[in-house]
Amino acid sequence: MTQEKWGQLRQRLLKTVGQNNYTTWIEPLEFADLKDGVAVFNVPTNFMGNYVGQNFADLILYELNTAGTKVQRVAFRVAANTPARPTPRVVASESDSAPEAAGRHDALQAAPLDARFTFDTFVVGKPNELAHAAARRVSEGGPVTFNPLVLYGGVGLGKTHLMHAIAWELRARKPDLNVLYLSAEQFMYRFVQALRERKMMDFKELFRSVDVLMVDDVQFIAGKDSTQEEFFHTFNALVDQNKQIIISADRAPGEIKDLEDRVKSRLQCGLVVDLHPTDYELRLGILQTKVQQYRGSYPGLEIADGVLEFLAQRISTNVRVLEGALTRLFAFASLVGREIDMELTQDCLADVLRASERKITIEEIQRKVSEYYNIRLSDIIGPKRLRSFARPRQVAMYLSKQLTSRSLPEIGRRFGGRDHTTVMHGVKRIEELKSTDGQIAEDVEMLRRTLEA
Repeated sequence: MTQEKWGQLRQRLLKTVGQNNYTTWIEPLEFADLKDGVAVFNVPTNFMGNYVGQNFADLILYELNTAGTKVQRVAFRVAANTPARPTPRVVASESDSAPEAAGRHDALQAAPLDARFTFDTFVVGKPNELAHAAARRVSEGGPVTFNPLVLYGGVGLGKTHLMHAIAWELRARKPDLNVLYLSAEQFMYRFVQALRERKMMDFKELFRSVDVLMVDDVQFIAGKDSTQEEFFHTFNALVDQNKQIIISADRAPGEIKDLEDRVKSRLQCGLVVDLHPTDYELRLGILQTKVQQYRGSYPGLEIADGVLEFLAQRISTNVRVLEGALTRLFAFASLVGREIDMELTQDCLADVLRASERKITIEEIQRKVSEYYNIRLSDIIGPKRLRSFARPRQVAMYLSKQLTSRSLPEIGRRFGGRDHTTVMHGVKRIEELKSTDGQIAEDVEMLRRTLEA
């Protein structure tokens, strides 16, 4: 494929993704090579390559093949001669104009912030409301009340979104604050670079001069003894100066394997907040918000009733996959000039829906519920109507309806040959109790998380 051909394809992509997305994500791509069915593009940063790969790779692949270029996959690499593009950054105070300050400014350049990741675009629901509230409090830039703030949870639950949102808000409210946001890998890289260049004193001075230190994905320093030691000393120095530290991780500090006990202890001394797996209502809210955002890029594109509900139900494990599916859906519908209905959704997202199919069985649900409530499996399935058996049985029926694709009659058969109306009643009863009985709501959420883990 020639550069001229790629230029023509970019113009088609402009019509599909809209001017803003095109300028930010597509225009910087530079076609580099096509070999063995892989189209390689140069990108200015790893972040941009990762983002384009997650959100636009399918569309680029579709356009390439439509234009007659046989491509199986697209890949992105950071080339040394790829021109860097200006990216929003949180850096040392920009009011310093002395030469020494200017050097410090460059050395403390933070990881790029995603302009989409603000509090305004963060959809709040029960699984993330505490994390959101804590992040909001820290972003006010007032007196340090809990230090550190640790946000943890699985992939695609909003940790990085909240980290970026805090940084943006601090930048707006307190522009003089020296805020440094970076990943644990970047911290490690800078530490190793300082060791190699014998500039450890500069490294220590730089990291101890910040007002707010934000480190994303701290689990990556686990097992790196020297990096952990320096992180520990940096952490202590900033806490002693009453400087705010904000950390994210993919699990609770105490559960991170190969993380030193003293680092775990330090991380646990502040506020540790879990971002729970998303529930159906939150996923639906996220989809509705994204649709509103897409209206500007895809004017006149219609989406049929039931499509968003279907996606929220079927794609339950990862918000990034959910958002990526919606991006692909809008792009595809725009290309073929059709309404986004259920048929188009299932055709366009066949691979995503297959990968997201729930593998949980009714038998597994029954076993987990009986263990959770400390009753025998036979009591879940059997005919006894005692409340101590009936309520867990209804919880198991509810989870079977939510987490499997089995019909009500089939669920009834697995519960001792009960009628489908019994299952329907049990499901409805648990739905009612979830909004009025905090214990039932907690039980259901805990069991759901255990089954989906």
